[in-house]
Amino acid sequence: MAKSGANKPTRAGAVRKASRGKAVGSGGQGRQALEGKKPTPKAEDRPYHPAGKAKAAKERFIAAGGKGGRSSSRGASQDPNRKPAPRRSAKNEEFEVVTGRNSVVEALRAKIPATALYLATRIEMDERVKEALALATNRGIPILEVMRPELDRLTSFDSVHQGLALKVPAYEYAHPVDLLDEVISRGDTPLFVALDGITDPRNLGAIIRSTSAFGGQGVIVPQRRSVGVTASAWKTSAGAAARTPVAMASNLTATLKAFKQKGVFVIGLDGGGDVSLPGLSFADGPVVIVVGSEGKGLSRLVTETCDAVVSIPITAATESLNAGIAASVTLYEISRLRAAKK
Repeated sequence: MAKSGANKPTRAGAVRKASRGKAVGSGGQGRQALEGKKPTPKAEDRPYHPAGKAKAAKERFIAAGGKGGRSSSRGASQDPNRKPAPRRSAKNEEFEVVTGRNSVVEALRAKIPATALYLATRIEMDERVKEALALATNRGIPILEVMRPELDRLTSFDSVHQGLALKVPAYEYAHPVDLLDEVISRGDTPLFVALDGITDPRNLGAIIRSTSAFGGQGVIVPQRRSVGVTASAWKTSAGAAARTPVAMASNLTATLKAFKQKGVFVIGLDGGGDVSLPGLSFADGPVVIVVGSEGKGLSRLVTETCDAVVSIPITAATESLNAGIAASVTLYEISRLRAAKK
């Protein structure tokens, strides 16, 4: 039996393994984690970030010589330096879409500067549709036939368009005092309706319609915390928004005080008012009716500005009236009293 060499183990089974470097101990384990995360890449260096996509689009644009080479990336703009098109938002648009056959016909009759008339394919033709087509043709307004899903998308899916829609510029509000001066200069007795905190466009549309029906000359809306003339308000007004101007007040209380200085009587509507509507003694004079929101009613400052707070007698079974209905009842009573005194 051969003798064991000097470098061989002295007992069976004892094997000396070659060194594999430093042993990993508790201080070396997770060394990368202990060193902290690496710096977060810039947004433009992340391929899935919008800034990264824009950078890649720009590089492709430069590589193509800066000319109109179409990018292979879906949705990439031909000009990366061009500002993005404004989003079509219901609250901030450069145009409005009037929907509904009556509203569209009334807007065309009033010669609202429309830019396009949209017609649903296979629409059922009636007198209103035929008149809308004739008016648009005579005025040179482009008529576009579109599928109903596209018309739904154009009208934001929130209104019954009846297969007809009209694209018009954003509503141009009048100035309240200028509107009052115009009515006085014509020799008419002012009759206005002011809205205090009403945010439902259907209420605004109904009030515009009632104001037009009972001889009112305009509606006043505050600039903040109030609804504006939207497509839904156009629809509810059944086209009356084309005949009855709407004025916007930067401060409703200050506007009401300006009206009072010009001899206009300010009345507010409230269920707990101290004056009853029937037989209103000052109905034949210049009047502005202030309607508050259904939940909160008139604000404190507006209530203090009113010359009188009027209530509409109702049965005990009904707690309160809708803002649009309350304005309609008051307008009817004032017009009735004025007609009786002529």
